[in-house]
Amino acid sequence: MADATRLAERLDVAPEWRHAVEIVLGFHLQAVCVDELSDLATSLQTLTKGTLTLFDTTIKTTPNRPEDYAERLISRVSSPWPLDDLLGSIYLAEDLDHAFKLREELSEQESIITREGIWVGRNWLCMAQEQDEKSGVLARGDELRQITAELRQLGDEVEQLTADFEQGQAQLKEIEQSREQIQRQLNEANRRQADIGAAQGSKRAKADHLSIRREAIGREIAEVRSQISSDKKELNSAKISLHSALSKIETLAQQRQLLIQQRDELRTTLLEKREEASCRQSEVHKLALKIEAVRSSSRSLTQGLERMTTQLSQLSKRQEELKLHLTKSIDPLAEQNQQLEQQLEQRIKVEEQLTKARKVLEEIEQRLRQLEQDRHQSEQAVQSVRTILDQARMSRQEVLIRGKTLEEQLNETGFNRNQLIEGLAEDASEEQSHEQVERMDMRIRRLGAINLAAIDEFQEQSERMEYLDSQHADVTESLETLERAIRKIDKETRTRFKETFDKVNTGIQDMFPKLFGGGHAYLELTGDDLLDTGVTVMARPPGKRNSSIQLLSGGEKALTAVALVFSIFKLNPAPFCMLDEVDAPLDDANVGRFCELVKTMSEHVQFIFITHNKITMEIAHQLMGVTMNEPGVSRLVSVDVEEAAQLAVM
Repeated sequence: MADATRLAERLDVAPEWRHAVEIVLGFHLQAVCVDELSDLATSLQTLTKGTLTLFDTTIKTTPNRPEDYAERLISRVSSPWPLDDLLGSIYLAEDLDHAFKLREELSEQESIITREGIWVGRNWLCMAQEQDEKSGVLARGDELRQITAELRQLGDEVEQLTADFEQGQAQLKEIEQSREQIQRQLNEANRRQADIGAAQGSKRAKADHLSIRREAIGREIAEVRSQISSDKKELNSAKISLHSALSKIETLAQQRQLLIQQRDELRTTLLEKREEASCRQSEVHKLALKIEAVRSSSRSLTQGLERMTTQLSQLSKRQEELKLHLTKSIDPLAEQNQQLEQQLEQRIKVEEQLTKARKVLEEIEQRLRQLEQDRHQSEQAVQSVRTILDQARMSRQEVLIRGKTLEEQLNETGFNRNQLIEGLAEDASEEQSHEQVERMDMRIRRLGAINLAAIDEFQEQSERMEYLDSQHADVTESLETLERAIRKIDKETRTRFKETFDKVNTGIQDMFPKLFGGGHAYLELTGDDLLDTGVTVMARPPGKRNSSIQLLSGGEKALTAVALVFSIFKLNPAPFCMLDEVDAPLDDANVGRFCELVKTMSEHVQFIFITHNKITMEIAHQLMGVTMNEPGVSRLVSVDVEEAAQLAVM
């Protein structure tokens, strides 16, 4: 019957008599309209609590209308079912005076009601001026039906607007595609025009340069012919120098081989030093463990020493008490002397134990100092090994850089390295090669500014132009590929961000009511573009209508943040989560809900929390605290909760 019609939904009442009808019908307005009451007899017997009103709609017969039907309340109500049993015996009155005049003529089951809702019987009167949640039901029903009709009309308008919007989006997409195509064509035309202009300018400049060079070459030909004979001699000497330079290059190759061997040796030494350093670190770790064990023994001995000192002080006090008692009592003097001797013997034993404990403590401290010295020496040895390793690493890097530099210089000259190494002389050296290179450079400078390879340079520059054009095409193609990849990444980023946002939003909507015991929260995007939009947390605790985060208390802010963090952990659990005094601003009720949620989440995430709250400490499996027995000396205390509980039971 959850979706069944209520009686108030099918009533049509004159506006001026709505309040009177509500007063008379009361809870009957929310009666559930059913087809047959007798069919629900079995189900009604199972109802143990609550209030239920049913109205049988199968009775369709209407009794004969009385002559004064127009003066009764039922005449102001229109209903598909007869309401004579509820409204047929109630007359209408304009005001209370009129009702009092008609009251004397009423029968036993008849009554009178005014427009203001004052209900009068033969010996009773009922009036209700308070406005509760049940008042105005009929007016709200009419308003609801009107709003439903408007909602249907608005829904049709929304569907029409949605269709128009989708059509506009499709047209806009087509226009954007055509604009992008035209823009690409325009960019291509501009690029071609720029390339053609650059090529023309370059060729024009090269033509001018060639004409000038042609005139200069004509003037210099005569001078060149006179120098050809001398140049041949210099060429022969240059060949000889070249052979000597090749021999020096071979010598350099041998030196390079030696450097490579040294590099390998340094690398082997580096590996050995690393292994030695690892062994030293292991030894240091073992020494640290031994030191910690010695410290633990020292602490236990110190505690035992303190206990013995306490016992000694107690025995001293007892001895003083016995002496005082001895002075006051004379009869039990022998017995007291015997007890005194026993106490003295016990004191001597305690002092001997104390002396032994102090000797053991001194030995442990001496051993601890020795271990500290060994650890310090080990650290110094490790530091020296690290220094040697750094120096070897720097030397190796320097050799590698020099090798790369020589390799680049050799590649720039255009010679084959193997051939040069084979052609080097055995007595070649770097100094001789530098001297020969300087002499050849001076000879080349003495030749003057003569360019006999202009045609070759033109050919070379043409080939370079073709190479640059091909490189430009490759760069353009790579740029297009990169743009496609960016668009693909943006699309995938939007998809993943939307999925993650929806999951986190669902998680915070589920977590927030658990932490607050009600209310609701959700995430909202600040922009339309998913790539640069922000995220706003909208939270409303139960019983509040906040419009800003400043209206939330510190505990509510903390619980909202916890709900967001836990929803993110639920999406992608981390190995552990650290909470630093999250429950500090919370009261006991909120701390209880927070602890229940942490206990539930601990099945998937390990929690490490810092707290001063006893309720939060109760859910922990392992407690670790910091205490300070002495000023400035902190001590760590660890408690296994399960083991402590077992000891408490025992």
